[in-house]
Amino acid sequence: MDDEIMTAHSDISIESGDPKEIYSSEEISFLDPGKIPKHIAIIMDGNRRWAKQRDLPPMMGHWEGAEVLTDVLRAASELGVKTLTVYAFSTENWVRPDQEIEALMNIFELYLVRKRELMIRDGIRLNAIGDLSRLPVNVRNAFQQTKKATESCEKINLVLALNYGGRDEIRRAVVKILEEHDQQEIRSEDLTEEFIAKHLDTSPWGDPDLLIRTSGELRVSNFLLWQISYAEIYITDVLWPEFSSKHLLEAILAYQGRSRRIGGTS
Repeated sequence: MDDEIMTAHSDISIESGDPKEIYSSEEISFLDPGKIPKHIAIIMDGNRRWAKQRDLPPMMGHWEGAEVLTDVLRAASELGVKTLTVYAFSTENWVRPDQEIEALMNIFELYLVRKRELMIRDGIRLNAIGDLSRLPVNVRNAFQQTKKATESCEKINLVLALNYGGRDEIRRAVVKILEEHDQQEIRSEDLTEEFIAKHLDTSPWGDPDLLIRTSGELRVSNFLLWQISYAEIYITDVLWPEFSSKHLLEAILAYQGRSRRIGGTS
């Protein structure tokens, strides 16, 4: 990563003081409090395009995207969302240029360290899905320290998908099941959907109710392939660094305007 980029943006902001309410009472009045999605998943797409539009290096878009995550997390918490799962780094992202990967890892470490106190203050419990073993040691250490520091927080779960791929998650779940079978026989009738789901990374939080994808792309990009079977999908053309609490509210209002039918059609 270029020195001037690190110097200019290594100061991921650390907010202090009591957080102000994000939404007005009028905005809240549009929502049905009984239909708030408890688990939202987000494909945070468009960081590099945002940077390109401004003639900036790709990592500048990633820095801006990290700050947006903090704002969106607060907004989700204020609305009563209990879990926010975000696609931070996929198993396919390793094909990107080495300099960009190094920059992303630096961002992850700085975010995890510098947002730690804010997470504790705002009741954010940190966790992750994916195969973290391939991440640099400094990133894994920062994650484990922040995870431990926030383990008693109860307002909202932030689940980072790091080195995550939906197919790889299912593969790893099969491996876990086979290892259990080596210890104790698992019969074919034991292989229910519930049994398989218990071996997925997301088992502590369940399936998302709503999947949001920014930047207008109409694909799921190997994200939560098992879990989004019945999720409502909301696509916005807004690039992730421009996504705001207002856009989150719009997504939830769209979700509430739909009739969810699991196992049937209209």
